[in-house]
Formats: sequence, C-alpha cells, structure tokens
Amino acid sequence: MPIIVRSPRFSTGTASLMLIGLILAGLPGCSRGSATNQQQPATDASAAGGGRGGGRSGRGGAGGTVPVVTAHVVSKAVPVTIPAVGTAEPLATVQIRAQVTGQLSAIHFTEGQDVRKGAPLFTLDARPFEAALQQAQAVLARDTAQAKNAQAQRTRAEDLFKRGLIPRDQYETMTANASALESTLAADQAQIENARLNLQYTHILAPISGRTGSLNVHQGDLVRANDATPLVVINQVAPIYVTFSVPGRYLPDIRRHQSQQPLRIEARIQPGGTPGSQQAAPPTPGTQPAAGTDGAPAGAPGDTPITAMSEAGKVSFIDNSVDPTTGTIKLKGTFANADHALWPGLFVQVTLVLRTEPSAIVVPAAAVQASQSGQFVFVVKADRTVEVRNITVGRQQGEEVVVAQGLTPGEEVVTDGQLRLTTGARVTTGTRGEGGGGRGDGGNDTGGRRGNGGRRGATRGNQS
Repeated sequence: MPIIVRSPRFSTGTASLMLIGLILAGLPGCSRGSATNQQQPATDASAAGGGRGGGRSGRGGAGGTVPVVTAHVVSKAVPVTIPAVGTAEPLATVQIRAQVTGQLSAIHFTEGQDVRKGAPLFTLDARPFEAALQQAQAVLARDTAQAKNAQAQRTRAEDLFKRGLIPRDQYETMTANASALESTLAADQAQIENARLNLQYTHILAPISGRTGSLNVHQGDLVRANDATPLVVINQVAPIYVTFSVPGRYLPDIRRHQSQQPLRIEARIQPGGTPGSQQAAPPTPGTQPAAGTDGAPAGAPGDTPITAMSEAGKVSFIDNSVDPTTGTIKLKGTFANADHALWPGLFVQVTLVLRTEPSAIVVPAAAVQASQSGQFVFVVKADRTVEVRNITVGRQQGEEVVVAQGLTPGEEVVTDGQLRLTTGARVTTGTRGEGGGGRGDGGNDTGGRRGNGGRRGATRGNQS
C-alpha cells in the first residue's frame, strides 16, 4: 500500500503566535545594545556638565564646589543696649491767656513761628487802662494834700495839749485823722501800682522760647481775662524730651549705670521718603543692594538712599515706680534738638545704651543657623571645606550677633548659601552679585549654561 506524506496544516491563530515568538526572540540582544549605546552619551553629557562647573554640582551635589558668601569673625567694641519705642514731648508747654479784658489791637507773630523769650505776641487796647492809672494818680494827689493838712493839725494840737489848752480827746481825734490819711496814701499807691500793672498786661510777651501753634483769636476780637480758650500755645522744642518705657527687670542695671554717669540715648526717626513713591524693602542681612547696569544701586537715576535720622541725648528722669499693669518703668531723655528733627508727639525708635563691651566676638546675623540641638554656623577651613560649629549666642545687635562661645576672631563663616552645604563640602567664596555666588546652577554664567546643556543632553539620551 503506498504511503502518502501529507504536509501539516496550521491554523491561522497558531501561525500568528509563532511569528510573534520569533520577533520577541530577536529583541533582547538588540535592546541591550541600543541601551548601551544610548546610556554612553548621557553619561558623557553629565560628566561634561559637572566638569565645566555646572550641572547639579552647583546645588551641593557630589564632585563639585558650592558657591557661597562668607564673612570673617571680628572682635570689636559693641554697646549693650535696650530698644524701646518713645514719644517726643516738649520740654515746656505754655498756654497764653490774657490777664485783663480788652480789645485785641495787634498780633506780632504768625502761626507756627519760632519766638524767643520776651518777644511781643499781642497788644490790647491800652486807653482804658491808661485812664485808670491817671485816675488813681489823681486820687493819690488829693489824699496826699489832706494827709499833709491832718499832719499839720496834729502838730499844733500836740503843742496845745502839752500846755493844757485843749482836752485830751480833741488831741487824740486829730492824731487819729492824721494816721488814717497816711494809710489812705498807702492804699492809693497800691491802686496806682495795680493800674500800672494792668497797663503792662495789655502787652503780652512770650514767657519762654519755643514754637507757636495755631491762633484762636484775630485782631479786633474782645479778649477776656483768663478765658478758657488760650490765645495761642507755645511748645519748647529745643531742648526736647523723649519719653519711653522699658521692662522693669532692667531697673537695677539702669540705676547702677546711671549713678556712674548719665546714660546715653539714641533716637532714630525712620524717613518716609518722597510722597507717592514706592517704598523699597529693607535689604536682607548680609546682602548688598542690587546694582544697575552702570554699577550703581538700582533705582531712578540720581536717587540718593534716604537714611534714618539719629539724635543723641541723655537720660534725665527715671520714674519713681514701676507700672503694675504693664511691668514697665517710664524714663525721659533730654535731647538738644538744635535742628528740630524731633517734634512733639512723634514716635521714635529709642536705644538706651547701658555700657560698651570692649572685645566682643561678632558675626553677621545671617551666618547663624538654628537646629534642634541649638544654633550653629558653617566655618570655612583652610582647605576650603566647611564644618558645622555649634555656638552660644549672647545677644543680637542690629544685623550683627555677639557670640559668647564657639568662635575666635579671624575665622571665616558662611553668610549665604547654607542650604546647599553639608559637613566636608568644598566651597568657593565670593560676594553677592559675582558669578561665584550668584547662581547656584553652575560656577558662573558660562558654566551654568554648559551645565544646563549637559543636563539637557543627558535627558535627551535617556529619552531616546
């Protein structure tokens, strides 16, 4: 019987599975080769970015330096101060009132004018007071004549009484009349003095030197004696007081140093700037103002930075009790205020200087960092690596910190760029605004761009 060989028959589904299997069997080798070829350019790109001062090394990554801003620890004299908020008060305030009633005939100053002691302020109509003075003088003249006649009669009666020609009662009556007229002369003289004084009151003079306020009367008004509303108020502003309060716990130190010498006070007045202009934010500690294209501070051409005005004075008054509601004690400082920078009612920043520490260890406040274990700084060593140094802060004076323990003068500390540092990291130092410390994506602008280019090349290689 003949044998017939038949070819195997495969279904369509089986053929498809076999085709997919053959395709998958050839992929692993190709994929591994392609990945190897793709990873190599990415690695080269990353190495190029890091080697040219950019890439991620600018942010504290391994294999690069971190650009930072540093400052040196210094030893200098630093005052021990107590800050407070004070209010300027006039040294003396006088309310000018008329002492006689009369019509206001003249005003010798303008509102807001500085006047000196004894300068004329107002003049009242003096004619009624001149008439009263003349009347008093006439009465004195009449009584003087009567007193002279009574004195002559008493002299004659005394002679007659001694010879027994007149009775005693008649002699005593003449003597009493003469004595009464002498007392009348004294009263008349007092009336004259009073009339003369009222006449002087028609010329109102400045009792102190100071600055006048607003006028409450005008020429031609009827001014009444001792009226409730003053004619004008004069404030003495040079010298001037600044009143402020400090916590009562500082009272022993204040009294001890005040007994040695008068304590010094500084009053700072924050300028308001040009009305309508945008107020610039205060600079961050340890930074410099941003520079314009010409190297000058950014802003309008020709602008000059406005600084706070400062006045110096001395403590002249310590209150006799501590306020129990606030726990503070009130003090007053006297300021010469020759330029009238301090004005009554103005709020000022007061700094009370207790003493001066001659050799304090000082660092910028921006260098001090805080952690759970306390405060620390990054110290740059001679090999340009950093170490973490725990410190003890004594106090802060403005934008500087007095370090009680942990640092020595001459050491270099980091003031900007601490977030990118770790112990042992290598740093490059510079000042803010230079290429070394201004970017963080690379050592400088060119390196940063090349580093970014390396990162972009690595990204494209990984994606492909």
